[in-house]
Amino acid sequence: MHDNRPIGIFDSGIGGTSIWAAIHLLLPYEKTIYLADSKNAPYGQKSKAEIIALSKKNTEFLLNMDCKLIVVACNTATTNAIQELRAKYNVPFIGIEPAIKPAATHSKTQTIGILATKGTLNSELFIKTAEKFQDIKIIEQIGHGLVQLIENGEINSPKTTKLLHSYLNPMIESHIDYLVLGCSHYPYLIPQIKKILPKNIQIIDSGEAVAKQTQNVLKEKVGFSSIEKSKPVFYTNSNPKVLAEILGNKYKVIEKNF
Repeated sequence: MHDNRPIGIFDSGIGGTSIWAAIHLLLPYEKTIYLADSKNAPYGQKSKAEIIALSKKNTEFLLNMDCKLIVVACNTATTNAIQELRAKYNVPFIGIEPAIKPAATHSKTQTIGILATKGTLNSELFIKTAEKFQDIKIIEQIGHGLVQLIENGEINSPKTTKLLHSYLNPMIESHIDYLVLGCSHYPYLIPQIKKILPKNIQIIDSGEAVAKQTQNVLKEKVGFSSIEKSKPVFYTNSNPKVLAEILGNKYKVIEKNF
């Protein structure tokens, strides 16, 4: 079973390119279309109704591009909108949510930290997931300001470093041994985070798990591409230079108002 249509991926901005990279690494022959809604970033500060409306807008853009499945590469959009998307559109959706389970299962100190947006931490899906691990102390921290700094290309700025110290130091003092990154933007901060965290604290993000789930859905429901080589396409409605830079200036970025 083959299907040469593209995989659609959207995020509130450039952060979901960390998910795209994992998918592209595992499935290099699949054509991908990435949509960065940077004009409306961050989603984490918006109401559920706003997040659902933006997610539908992004989905319809990708469906108009004939995408065969859609990856919601945004924790906030997944936890707040994916049920509505699955109910409305006849296409498989793959979501992304904080990887609490592997951290909680393997924690030796029984204490884990989660750095995420307000929209993710306050969502019904996140709360239900966290409630499954009553024996684990979960230290939640909203990453106020981090998405905006990443969207502005300030990943290594002193301001970013200062914010990370203020968010992570209380977790270190509480003896976490796993840090879960609950926003697809945050993997770009891993080099900075590693300088702050002791070596015994492991960092978990969702990129590899989402890529494997994408592979499974293609195998079971949709079909793999039969084309040998395919160039990814990137769209953004703001800051094309920042998106191009985060991709290493290897790919063409199209600025489009949507």
